[in-house]
Amino acid sequence: MSALDTLPPNERLAVTTVREFVDRRVRPVVRELEHADTYPEALVEGMKELGLFGLAVPEEYGGTPLSAPCHVLVTEELARGWMSLAGALGGHTVVAGLLARFGTDAQRRRWLPRMATGEVRATMALTEPGGGSDLQALRTVARRAEDGTGYVINGGKTWITNARRSRLIALLCKTGPETEPRHRGISVLLVEHGPGLTVSRDLPKLGYKGVESCELSFVDHRAPADALLGGVEGRGFGQMMKGLETGRLQVAARALGVGRAAFEDALRYARQRESFGVPIWRHQSIGNYLADMATSLSAARQLTLHAAREADAGRRVDMEAGMAKLFASETAMRIALDAVRIHGGNGYSTEFDVERYFRDAPLMIVGEGTNEIQRNVIARQLVARGGLDG
Repeated sequence: MSALDTLPPNERLAVTTVREFVDRRVRPVVRELEHADTYPEALVEGMKELGLFGLAVPEEYGGTPLSAPCHVLVTEELARGWMSLAGALGGHTVVAGLLARFGTDAQRRRWLPRMATGEVRATMALTEPGGGSDLQALRTVARRAEDGTGYVINGGKTWITNARRSRLIALLCKTGPETEPRHRGISVLLVEHGPGLTVSRDLPKLGYKGVESCELSFVDHRAPADALLGGVEGRGFGQMMKGLETGRLQVAARALGVGRAAFEDALRYARQRESFGVPIWRHQSIGNYLADMATSLSAARQLTLHAAREADAGRRVDMEAGMAKLFASETAMRIALDAVRIHGGNGYSTEFDVERYFRDAPLMIVGEGTNEIQRNVIARQLVARGGLDG
């Protein structure tokens, strides 16, 4: 039984609809858009029409929420077509989840209905130039304004996806005294573009083309008091860590999509390409590559779906999501490289998509917390839980 067969009918329809969208509208144009580094405006509009920006928004606010396993499979399908499309959706979905779980009633009413339609797109601003994956090493500070009207924000963020096109930014910042322990005094502010907030530049990238990744600069940027997520200061680190469980499942699902696309292209090529009078898959080395690729991809999908089911059951899944992100991203990188090997010289040509997969795959290894960080998280949880079954 496939993972799709385990879903209820409405969720199976959601996955197959996205699959058809990818095959019909994405794959015919992705190579041209990606090589030109062109923002996929028409494809994003198509994603809005499908309701994909509302998949983490509760029904009462106009969304069509899916189970976590279904969300994994939808993300995999998008990334199979073009990983950048899944990235255009990723941060938005995390922010929607943060609002649904931690937002005040007023915050949910204000933002979620417009996020569900894609009218408002959201992103996260976590990483800082000197901090990287160490999210507690924050230098972006939000202080209460002297006139009592809200916060004054100063600092900088980097590698912020969709920074120019998102109207709402979930900003992780320090609101407490500098003397507090690093994990305390951190809050999430729901920030809008305006005076004092500058998107300073788009960062050049190896892959992940089409969508922008930018630096943000805050110089006395004002945010109202009701921008504080949940209305209570000092809870931001815990809120964001919960959100990143979803984020890491998404990154794992993106890796599944890239790995699957690379495997399917390699399998197709190995069946069609002949050398020494036979299809190249019949050569043992190529056949072994294909067998290992399929096995690793299947294992990565099961690990990711397991973490998704645990999340839906309401259990803490920082270890499980970390395992899924770690294994799926490393698997995608290996599969992408092996797909290049199978294609031979053609794998190095921009006329074949495997070179794009090879450029996109590393992002999942270093993004949303590097895999070195994931190993630290997994090790700490293994000790705290007393093992896998603790």
